[in-house]
Amino acid sequence: MPHAKTADGTRIAYQPRGTGEPLVLLSGQSNNHHWWDAVRDDFHGTHRTITLDHRGTGDSDKPDEPYSTEGFAQDVIAVLDDLGVGRADVYGTSMGGRVAQWLAIRHPHRVRALVLGCTSPGGPHAVERPADVRRALAARDPAAVGRALRDLMYTPAWLATHPGPHATLGDPTMPAHARHHHLVASNRHDAWDALPAITAPTLVVHGTDDRLNPTANAPLLAARIPGARLELIPGARHAYFEEFRALASPLVRDFLTKARTSH
Repeated sequence: MPHAKTADGTRIAYQPRGTGEPLVLLSGQSNNHHWWDAVRDDFHGTHRTITLDHRGTGDSDKPDEPYSTEGFAQDVIAVLDDLGVGRADVYGTSMGGRVAQWLAIRHPHRVRALVLGCTSPGGPHAVERPADVRRALAARDPAAVGRALRDLMYTPAWLATHPGPHATLGDPTMPAHARHHHLVASNRHDAWDALPAITAPTLVVHGTDDRLNPTANAPLLAARIPGARLELIPGARHAYFEEFRALASPLVRDFLTKARTSH
């Protein structure tokens, strides 16, 4: 598996697949590239997909030092440089959407079109998850946390026919220090002041029933980014891209195609 080396010497594992225009797929907090396994092939008719393991996950290095969403964005740039990719479409979900925001803000010449899924601007302007959700995720019983997370990701009807395992519930190989650094990095994200600087065509996607990252964050993001388009998927929870892939994947593909022809 190829690795890119960052400016601080950290090795970031990445997994290019397919042919076509490059599309970077960024996974959520404490997850590796397998987050995208269920839907990655949906983009191979038009794109070469590029996934990576955030530092602290998968086959990437796991330094015991503070992480940040801006730092994760720099790791993505290292991967693009290693691949010789000058410009790419970027689709980030959950914490990956936070990382994607910084990519488009700090490196506008590297992002051709941007899709922000089930994510948040962070900081004091963001809408926090409800208290009962925070309590459920902080439970001491790992099995209880797993059940709560599955319920936040997917609807009961979908879980009844898709018992798992689910690749969106966290990387089980992560050391405790890396899991902590991911949590802090995601919690400290605040791109609010810089979001109006985004120039890439932007699509904001969110499920209407998302309580893990409340749906109210989607219109905040869309209003803050010039010209952004907002699409809500009725009935979807946090993992809208997987459970509602029949809606979500064509929506993203069509947006990227139109963004390419209009620019």
